[in-house]
This record gives sequence, structure tokens and C-alpha cells, in this order.
Amino acid sequence: MPKKPMKLDTSIHAEANRQMTICNACRYCEGLCAVFPAMTRRRTFSDGDLEYLANLCHSCGACYYACQYVPPHEFAVNVPQIFAQLRSESYYRSAWPRTFAPLFQRNGLIIALAATVAIALFIGGFVAMHDPDALFAVHTGPGAFYRLMPHETMVALFGGVFLFAVVAIVISVRTFWRTSGGGTIGLSDLLIAGQATATLRYLDGQRGGCMNEDEQPTDRRRFYHHCTFYGFLLCFASTSLATVLHNLLGWHAPYAWYNPVVLLGVLGGSGLLIGPAGLLRAKQRRDPQVVSSDTRGMEVAFLAMLLLTSASGLLLLVLRATPAMGILLALHLGIVFALFLTFPYGKFVHGFYRYAALIRFARESKLPVAGTAD
Repeated sequence: MPKKPMKLDTSIHAEANRQMTICNACRYCEGLCAVFPAMTRRRTFSDGDLEYLANLCHSCGACYYACQYVPPHEFAVNVPQIFAQLRSESYYRSAWPRTFAPLFQRNGLIIALAATVAIALFIGGFVAMHDPDALFAVHTGPGAFYRLMPHETMVALFGGVFLFAVVAIVISVRTFWRTSGGGTIGLSDLLIAGQATATLRYLDGQRGGCMNEDEQPTDRRRFYHHCTFYGFLLCFASTSLATVLHNLLGWHAPYAWYNPVVLLGVLGGSGLLIGPAGLLRAKQRRDPQVVSSDTRGMEVAFLAMLLLTSASGLLLLVLRATPAMGILLALHLGIVFALFLTFPYGKFVHGFYRYAALIRFARESKLPVAGTAD
């Protein structure tokens, strides 16, 4: 737990403060997403307030296309863009351990290096533990994967890195919650925020969709985001079920195609192919005026890793009874290991920060509007 907040990029906070002050005077966008009703509860904006509002923003772009003060107007209001920069700044400031916070600023390069090194180590490890020919031999039946890497070693490696990621994310989100003004959380707040998260309620800007390449709203981004989100959850459920089957029933992978582990994995993997591919395509076509080029590397790297994870997993499923199994297993394990390792320092954390912001919004929405910060 950091003893004090990290140093802020004051220029980003100052610019966000300037734009929110203009928005709070205008209030034309009150009927849009959750950001604007939350904004109107304040006369002034602390740094914590601004980071809370930034993480409440889904970057749908509706306010940009509705605003009369966007560039070339001299006020130059661009809420989606400045909030994208501020979200990244909030991740950086709340990261744990502090030593690793700069990884956010070079996330794309770090993920590429981590994946390359992890894949090389897994291939090298397989060769070191066995006769090199075993890497290209055909292994079939229950326990085939563990003939290349013992189950206990897999559990130790992936359990360790997963536990580290969970601890790092929990501590960083707690820091964000406290520095952004947090407060006591009620069960109803968690449920309301959970519903908004599960349905991506605010990604449509309350106008029937998200603006992407122009001012015509579309639900494509929400659809692809849903595929990614639920695809990830299904893959997590598949892995969790495999752990239960292995330890409680002694059923060892790989499993038959009709086993629930495989069915959940195929559904989840398909979602992680469709979702990230669609989001990458939407990102390429998005109006550059409503995004921040500073965060593009982090976002693209995360989507690319999700794509590689699902593609390598599905290929491993199809070719698991062939000589390609050894290399594909090393490739898949290396990518997943790098993904887990970089979870706390990349785009993955945005879901937790946004959920925290939605909890605070749910809590504030039950309070009387006094026109000042709580």
C-alpha cells in the first residue's frame, strides 16, 4: 500500500478541470451518460473528483458530437480525449508496487517482450526437461499435456503469477478508491454498478449507440466489448472447472470435446476472437478527435494478447493429437503467462477502475443534490 499518492501530471488534471468547469456552466449534456449528472453535483473539482469522472466515462463520444465548444472553438472542449489521458494517469498513480508504475507508459513494448521471453522459456523448458524429440512427438489421452510439463509445475507457475496479479490489482484499485474520494460501500451500490457493468449501460451515450468513425451512433463497440468480456469470463470458468475436475475427481486434461471444460473454452475462445478483432477494427476506424494517441499502444497490445490467447488455445484444441501439440502448448502457455504477468499494468485494469467509479456513482445518486462535493 503506497504511503502517499504518486506525483501527478498536473497539466492533464488542470486541462480536465478547465473543461469540466466549462461543461458545468453549460450543462447541455446533462441527459447523456453518468459523467454529467455526477459533474453537476460539484461546484469545483479536486484531482480525485476528476479521476473519478474520467473512469466513469465510457468514451462513447456522444458529448463530443453534441458539444458546441469542441475545436475549432476557442474553448477547445474535448471530454472523451482528455478523460482518456486522465484514466491512464489514474492507473499510473495508483499502481502497485510503485516501481512497476512506469510499465503503463511502455505497455505495448513490455507486453511484446514479456510474451516473447515467456514463449522462449516454455519451449526451452520443455526441451530441458525431456528428450528434444518429445517436443514433436504425438501425445494422446488423459495427462498428455503433463508429459511435457508436470501439472504441479504448471500450478506453481500460473498460480503464483495469477495471485500476484490479483494482489496488485486489488491494492491499486483500493488506492484509486481512496484518493478519488471513495467512501462506504453498500450492497445495493455493488448490485447497481454490477448491472451497469454487465450491460455496458453507458457505452451507448443514452443515444442508441457509440459514435465511432462519425456522428452516427452504432452498437458495434458494445457488441464487441460484450464478446470480449463474456468470452474472458467463460474461459476463466473453463479453467476453474478443469481445476476442480483435476483435483477432486482426478480427471486429467486434455478432455473430450463434449466435456463442459471444452465447451466453455470453445465458447469463450470464440468470444475472445470476435470481440478483440472487432474492437481493433473499430479502433482503426474511430474518429481520431475522440481518442488519445497516448493510450493507443496499451489498448492495442492488450487486444492483440487476447486474440493470440484465444487463437493459440483453439489451435491447441484442434491439433492436440498431432506432432504440433508440443510447440502449440508452449506457445499458448507462454502467451497466457505474459498476459497474467502484465494484467496489473495494462488495459485490463480499466474494468476494475470503471466498476469502482460506477459504485461511487450509484452511492451518490441516492444522495440529495446539494450542488457540492460530498
